[in-house]
Parts: sequence; C-alpha cells; structure tokens
Amino acid sequence: MKFKCDRQKLNKAVENVQKAVSSKSNIPALEGILLKAENKKITLCGYDLDIGITTSIDADIYKEGSIVVTAKLFSDIIKRMPEDTISIESDEKLIIYISGGKTDYKIIGMSAEEYPELPITTASEKISIDGKTLKSMIRQTIYAVSDKDENPTQKGSLFEISDNTLKIVSVDGYRLAIRTEIIQYNGEKSFIVPKKSLQEISSLISDDTENIAIQAGGRTLTLSIDDYTIVTRLIEGEFMNYKATIPSSFTTEVIVNTRQFINTIERMSLLLTDKIKTPIKCCFENSMITTSCNTSKGQANDEFEAVINGNYVEIGLDNKFIVEALKFSETDEVRLRMNGSLKPIMIMPSDGENFIFLVMPVRLKNA
Repeated sequence: MKFKCDRQKLNKAVENVQKAVSSKSNIPALEGILLKAENKKITLCGYDLDIGITTSIDADIYKEGSIVVTAKLFSDIIKRMPEDTISIESDEKLIIYISGGKTDYKIIGMSAEEYPELPITTASEKISIDGKTLKSMIRQTIYAVSDKDENPTQKGSLFEISDNTLKIVSVDGYRLAIRTEIIQYNGEKSFIVPKKSLQEISSLISDDTENIAIQAGGRTLTLSIDDYTIVTRLIEGEFMNYKATIPSSFTTEVIVNTRQFINTIERMSLLLTDKIKTPIKCCFENSMITTSCNTSKGQANDEFEAVINGNYVEIGLDNKFIVEALKFSETDEVRLRMNGSLKPIMIMPSDGENFIFLVMPVRLKNA
C-alpha cells in the first residue's frame, strides 16, 4: 500500500473514526484503524464490535492495499506532522512508513485480515431526517438514558416511527424524556439505540448536515451522515410501556419562566452536596412558586411569580433531575402539570407537545 494525501483531511477523518475504536480489546486489531487504499480514495474504519464508523478521503494512490494501524499513535503522528501533504506506505512485513517534509516515522502495523467485518443492516428502505432535527432530538432526550445495568433496554433511547412521526424516548426509572417530530415516512418501526452510539451520531452531525439516511433492520442500524457511515448494534429487548406513565389528566397547571425556575433551584442547591441529597421543596399557590431547602449546612427560601391554575401543590424535587429537564427544554417558558405531591411532574412547551419530560418527585418528610 502506498498513497499521498492532505494531512488536515486525514487528521479529521482519523479523529472521527477513532471514536469507535476500542480502548482495550482481546482482539488487538480493534485497538487500531483499518486503512484501505483503492479507487483513488483512502477508507478509514474504527470498530469496537458495538459501533463502527467509516469514511473516505481523496488520495493519490500509488499502490492499493490495506493495513491496520494503532489508533492513538497514528492519530498523534498525523496531528503533529509539519507538512500539509503526507505520504504513507506499508510493506509485506507490516511496517508502516509515514513521511512529510523532513519528518518521517516507521511504525508496526497489523494485518487487515485480523480486522472483523462490520455487521450489515438488512433493511433496504431508508428513512430520511434533517440533521439539525435529529441532533436536537438526541440532545433533548439522551440526558434521561440510564447508566445502570439493571435494565439493558433503558441504556439506550427508543426510536418509535409511525404515521410520519418519529418519537425518541429515554427513561431511567426516575425521569422520562420524549421528543416528537414529523418526518416523511409512513411505515412503522421501533428500535433501541445505545447511548454511546447516540453520542457519536450527534457528534458527527454538523451545522451544515442536511438529510441523514437511516436504515434499521435485524439487529443493526446504519446512518449516513455527510461523508461518514455509522453502523451500530441495537439493544434487544422490550422497552418499557412509557405511554402508561404519562398522566391523561392533571389537577394543577403552571406556566413558568424556565430560566427563573432554574436559577431558583440552583440557589437552593448551594446547600446540597453529594452526601446531602435533601429534596428541594416547591409550593405552587396563588400565582407564586415558593421554594425552600433545609439541610445540615443551613436553610434557604425563595419565591417568584408564575401563572398557576388548579389545586395547591407541595412537592419535593431532586435538584439535579428538575434542573436538567428544564435546561433541555430549550424554551423560554414551560408548562408544568401535576397531580399532587406524589405523582410525576410533567414538563412541556408552553404551546404544543413536541417534548414531554416527566420527573419523579421525592417524598418530603412531612408528606
């Protein structure tokens, strides 16, 4: 294998495919990047058996071939090469020669035959979605994905497609996040995408990304994002019946300034630590939200105005969970719906329902 290419383009490609490289594996080749030189292009692939990322860049190919190169070392070398154009070649002894200007390296590679093949998605039909829309949907729901191992299906987000509507749903047992958008696909599909894959998908979507093609079939999902292809294994199992957790009615509704509510909760949180997890008490009555926090470090009280309709509510809230939900609403005002002190608090846009967040309350000592 022998080729010459633009260093900056190669560096960008290496940085992105490296996100899918295994940091530690029983298969040494998976700690590397697969390089293929053919058809006037260099194809790069990173794969950790769960997610694979591939891309191609233009190059002057003098000899076709393929080899696996240790990801971190290769990335560090390419990043620091002094010239804009670099030459790379390998020999039959799997030695890789990298040169640019007066700088050159000789490093040991691995046989491409040792690199596992990426899984193939069986679906032929493609679902198209705008890049900014998908990035927004992931951002507003991924915070509620569980990091615990008790329920594997909760370690990813459910993609539920039907009647030209896409819903992304995340749940961790204490909170629920649902984001809804209209798309041009009238079929029905549902699948669960792992959290790590969602993070890498989101990171590859730029401000200039337009349509993303999605293919879901069998146990894998394939996405085409600009010049990159992501293949990820899906989480198998049945996602919880999230629809049963969404209240069909409410006894109290509040329209509140999002930033004002966040600031108030954060002021109360100054009395909390990792060891002190006392809930923030929130009272909703007479156009006023009153908050208080009482811990071994001291006491704090605050209040601010809001539009409140319905019954008086006194509820305990986990400061982290409520602040995250409010921040990810990404709206100036939110609508809160409640059914007393022991049922989930529902957070929605002040107009419409393109997101629904649920946060479980924390029982107050006097409740």
